[in-house]
Amino acid sequence: MPTELEELVEFISHGNTQVRQTAVENLVPFSLSQPEIFKTNGLLPIKDLKLLVRDYEQIAKDAITILINISTDREVLENIASDKDFINILLGRITSPSEPNANLLAMLLANLAKHDSLTSLLTLTRPLPPSSLASSTTAIDQLLDLFVKGADGTYNPAANYDYLSYLFADLAKHPSGRAYFLTPAPQTHDGVVPLCKLTVFTSHASDVRRKGVASTIKNVGFETAAHTAFLAEDEINILPYLLLPLTGNEEYDESEMLDMLPELQLLPADKRRDSDHGVIQTHVETLTLLTTTREGRDRLREIMVYPVIRETHLRVENEDVREACDRLVQVLMRDEEGEEVDHGMVSLSSNSRRIADKPQNGGGAGSWARGQVEEEEEEEKEEEEDDDDDKIIEV
Repeated sequence: MPTELEELVEFISHGNTQVRQTAVENLVPFSLSQPEIFKTNGLLPIKDLKLLVRDYEQIAKDAITILINISTDREVLENIASDKDFINILLGRITSPSEPNANLLAMLLANLAKHDSLTSLLTLTRPLPPSSLASSTTAIDQLLDLFVKGADGTYNPAANYDYLSYLFADLAKHPSGRAYFLTPAPQTHDGVVPLCKLTVFTSHASDVRRKGVASTIKNVGFETAAHTAFLAEDEINILPYLLLPLTGNEEYDESEMLDMLPELQLLPADKRRDSDHGVIQTHVETLTLLTTTREGRDRLREIMVYPVIRETHLRVENEDVREACDRLVQVLMRDEEGEEVDHGMVSLSSNSRRIADKPQNGGGAGSWARGQVEEEEEEEKEEEEDDDDDKIIEV
């Protein structure tokens, strides 16, 4: 005999609007606590929920919320992500400027991107969206333009599409996804390299948008052959967008400042580095990816990335961030094969504890690595005791 909860699930497909609405509204909490109730009868409830996406606004909202919550289940994810007709329905609704649940649809698409079949978005042909959005018939182009033009409710007052950045990050895990973000769009569309449309959002107000964009850039950065384009000022020019979120209002020596990127010079007094430690770590890891090539290592040394990483290591009290900074600096410090060059850098790990206890004002903090000799003499015994902690680990 069915339980009351199982009977409630059966009402999802009821012909009476009020009954359907009551059913899905009351089932939302159970999509988190007991998601297995939606997997009965050969996933029939999933089929019903997919139909409700096109129902009245509140019913659709609750149905989409349930689908978001249960799509973490592998069997459910397979069922939804491989349903081409349903994916087309989602795309049609999310590109509508009057869709009230567009942000939830963006979250659902981001979840579905965990399944490999959603790489079909890279080639899927769609009807043209409203002229104010895009001129491309490719699904991924439409979603990217939606993300860019729809930021801050400028396309749809009810949506900002921030969660599409997570969709892009997952697509960029695949070679075909990285190729898309690195290939200029056809001139019939706009001729712009897709990744260049995302880089400006590394300093956006939305935490979700910044996180997703940072992850997308990092994933695309695994395409080593594209690093020259990453570094070139007349191509992707990624470095300003990675370094600006890592900088605060610190003061640097003039000798350091003169070689930094123009974008990092003379920053305002109220400049703050990104408040999200995860975003900072991701950007540092992307910089480390760029050291894969000699060209990348030389460029990062040339533009004085080290002082920026030094200050980040000093001021961000997060072990994951500091470890990422250590790894990057160790690569930059290392001599190139057949060369012995003093790059003017000091290991970060051996100074982190002492520096963390110092006043974090601009000038004093900026000069700690250059004035450490006297301090090392005073604390020689302490360093011997902490020798294991202070070792530089070769990467």
